[in-house]
Parts: sequence; structure tokens; C-alpha cells
Amino acid sequence: MESSPQSVSINMQPYGKNTGGAPATAFGPTVTTYVQQDSVPSPPDFVLWSFFNTLFCNVFCLGFVALSYSIKARDRKIAQDPAGAVGFGKTARSLNIAAASLGVIVIIIGIVLVVITSRTIVLTRPPY
Repeated sequence: MESSPQSVSINMQPYGKNTGGAPATAFGPTVTTYVQQDSVPSPPDFVLWSFFNTLFCNVFCLGFVALSYSIKARDRKIAQDPAGAVGFGKTARSLNIAAASLGVIVIIIGIVLVVITSRTIVLTRPPY
């Protein structure tokens, strides 16, 4: 990353000699300019989403793998490597999408199977 100075101080001195023949004095006005650095947006690391997927939607261990990539993205962000953080963050996001999608599909299939199984048990039960 580039580092620019926070403030620049310029001492404005007159050039040459005064009209009286005395040398120029160094008591001119001082101009101070403050340079504000643009805030660099922090690349997302998706740690909370990965943690949720690890706990609740961990189909084929995709949530755990997404969590590891999220932690790598956060480490790269702390190490001031935004390009590496973006790469690991994109991988974590893709894995989180896959884990959440598969997790929702598995939950829906599980609910459907429970409903179908309970109906067949109720329908095939002998009367008393």
C-alpha cells in the first residue's frame, strides 16, 4: 500500500533581499495542508455465515471448509493483503452458498419424508 504523509508544512520565505539591503527574514506565513487517506473498504470474510453453516448446514462438510476459508480471508485482511483476502472471501462465499443450498434441500427432503412416513403409518395401522 502507498503511504502518503499526513501533513505537509511549507515555510513561505520571500526571495532575495528586502529594500533596505537587509537579508530576507524567515518569518513568512506557514501553510499546512492535511492529506486525508481514502478509506479502503474492507473485503468481506463471511465468518458468521460460515459458522452458521458449520453448525446447521454442514452437508458434505462444506460449512467447515467455508469456515476455514473465511478464517484465511480474515488473516489475509489483518496481514494487509487485500488481494489474498478477496480471493479467500470469494471461495468462502461460494462454499457458503453451496452449503446453505444443500442444507435447505436436505431439510426439506427430511420434512417431506417424515410427513410421508407418518401418513403411511397412520393409514396402515389396524383398527381397534
